[in-house]
Amino acid sequence: MKARKRFGQNFLHDPQLIARIIKSIAPTPGQKIVEIGPGRGAITMPLVDSGCDLTVIEIDRDLAAQLRNLYPGIQLIEADVLKFDFDQLDDDIRIVGNLPYNISTPLLFKLFRQLRQIQDMYFMLQLEVVQRLVATANTEHYGRLSVMSQYYCDAALQFTVPPEAFIPQPKVTSAIVRLTPKHERLLANNEERFANLVNQAFSMRRKTLRNALKGFVMAEAYIALDIDPIRRPETLSLEDFIHLANFVADTRI
Repeated sequence: MKARKRFGQNFLHDPQLIARIIKSIAPTPGQKIVEIGPGRGAITMPLVDSGCDLTVIEIDRDLAAQLRNLYPGIQLIEADVLKFDFDQLDDDIRIVGNLPYNISTPLLFKLFRQLRQIQDMYFMLQLEVVQRLVATANTEHYGRLSVMSQYYCDAALQFTVPPEAFIPQPKVTSAIVRLTPKHERLLANNEERFANLVNQAFSMRRKTLRNALKGFVMAEAYIALDIDPIRRPETLSLEDFIHLANFVADTRI
């Protein structure tokens, strides 16, 4: 089957890389694994062979029909994963997938809200997205996605995947990332306000904190937390953002 642009399809075909991905995931018999966007089944087949309890979510009805014929024993859900209700699934699931670039960020934020069900996640993403997921303060790729993903998960780049590993070849390099939900973490008192503050800060990342967060954060917050207001947003750590958001939430009437 030909890849369809509207679904952002690029099919993995390199057997060595497939084996390396499966080795990283390390599926075991009976584990509950959900594969998002199985495509032609490059990862599906070795997952089935592992004996795991596999569920796949595929939006393309033609690919879904093909997968049903190839793997009649798996649970196949034909749906748009961005609209799918993960509460339908069991707890303690592992999620894997070669994610289309056009849905990767909104899907990650959707899954961050479902972490009570999730043991870990392994995704193939555009390398630039993975670099943003794992970036730390004062580095080139650090931004909103870095702060928000690391608020919820420990993120680790596993290895890169070249364009020639796919049909058709994308114009960018990809990478495998492992996301492991944090069981113990510093919490924002108001997660919506925390998310809004981080979003506002990085929407004006070239400005100082004082200017980027004008109307969000009062001068006394910087004084109380010993944060210089002329710093730029990319210099603040995850913990800095949480403390700043908590101070605002605690003092706002």
